[in-house]
Amino acid sequence: MKKVFLSLCVVAAISACGGSENSIDAINGEVQSSVSSDEPVDEKMLAEIKAMEKEEEKRLKELEQSMTTLKYDKLTHDFGKVKQGSENTTQFRVTNTGTKPLIIDDVSASCGCTLPKKPEKPIAPGQSDVIEVTFKPKPGQANEIIKTVTVTANTDPKVSKIEIKAFVIE
Repeated sequence: MKKVFLSLCVVAAISACGGSENSIDAINGEVQSSVSSDEPVDEKMLAEIKAMEKEEEKRLKELEQSMTTLKYDKLTHDFGKVKQGSENTTQFRVTNTGTKPLIIDDVSASCGCTLPKKPEKPIAPGQSDVIEVTFKPKPGQANEIIKTVTVTANTDPKVSKIEIKAFVIE
C-alpha cells in the first residue's frame, strides 16, 4: 500500500514539473495512466523513496515474524431465554495454535449492553486463556438479540469475531 502511495507521489512530483505529458486511457474497462517528462528525475528524491520502501519492507517482515494463529472453542454462545436487567456471562476459550506469543490487543462489543474482557498477558504457543463476555439486556430490549465481539490480535487476519445470542423476555 505504501509503495503504491509513494509511486503516486513520484508521479505527482514529476507531473508538477514543466514539460510533462500526461495521458489517461480506458482499456477494456481498466483505467491506465502514464506520465512522461523532459525534466530529469531528482536523484535525491528517488533515494529517499527507496529508503522508505526498504524501511516499510523491514517493518512488514518484523510484523510477519511476530504473527501467530488462534482457535476458539466456540464462535457463538446462546444464553437462551434471559430477563431484561439480568447479568449473563460466558467464556470463549482461545488457544494459541501458532509458534509466537498471542497478544490480544483489543476486544470490543457491538453494543453497550455487552462487556467483553480480554486476557491481559500474552498467551504462549499451545496455551489457552479466556475472553469473558457479559451480556446485560437493557429495558426495552426484547426478543432475539445477537451481539458481536470483535477481537484484534497479532494474527492474520488481524480481526476475528465471536458472538452471543439470547432471547430477551420481560
